Amino acid sequence: MKYAEVDSGAPVIAEVVSRVEDRFCTLRWRWPDGVQAVCIHKASAEAPEDGEQPPSGMKLYTREEYKANNGFRDRLDEIGLVAYTIYARLAGNGETLLVRQRDGANKTVVSAGKARIYYSVQHKKSLFSKLKTVHMTITAEVPVPKEVLCYVKKRDGHPASKEDGALFPFVQDFAPGRNQLPPIEVGKDDFIRIFFTDGRKYGLYYELVPE
Repeated sequence: MKYAEVDSGAPVIAEVVSRVEDRFCTLRWRWPDGVQAVCIHKASAEAPEDGEQPPSGMKLYTREEYKANNGFRDRLDEIGLVAYTIYARLAGNGETLLVRQRDGANKTVVSAGKARIYYSVQHKKSLFSKLKTVHMTITAEVPVPKEVLCYVKKRDGHPASKEDGALFPFVQDFAPGRNQLPPIEVGKDDFIRIFFTDGRKYGLYYELVPE
């Protein structure tokens, strides 16, 4: 399978529209004359652009399937932004060619939504101790890399942001479900709160929710 570049006579995909509902994405587009099948590539919108060869893992979808289903319907198991690229498929002389449209008219980006990360921070102090114990729990809907989250310690008040105190990284990834972290000891006047390490970046994929 190889790419064919667009020329004056090449069939191209146009008028791609998308709709997301209940974790399913439906795609529709205008089929060029003479094209009986397309190849659909799905990837994170942040993934690098295609190289000189078509990517692996594409789905073959025929014109008959499109008519029977009134479009192409796909389940969204991902989070964040997802890009679909539809390639007109040409077959002949023993080889398959996919028409590469560098103008992006055959591509659409949809939002697969955000995964929720629930967090709990409990401060427990002993009556006569100068220290208190902090118990942190992370409950995630999906696997979460340790780089996504951090915790901040501040004296005499709860941190308002990740810059409002001393920042500490987490040392292991979070599995789906409830993650009970080992307790830590801090000063009796210290308070801890959990934040995204980069809210602008990770806020596209996750929602941080206090329990």
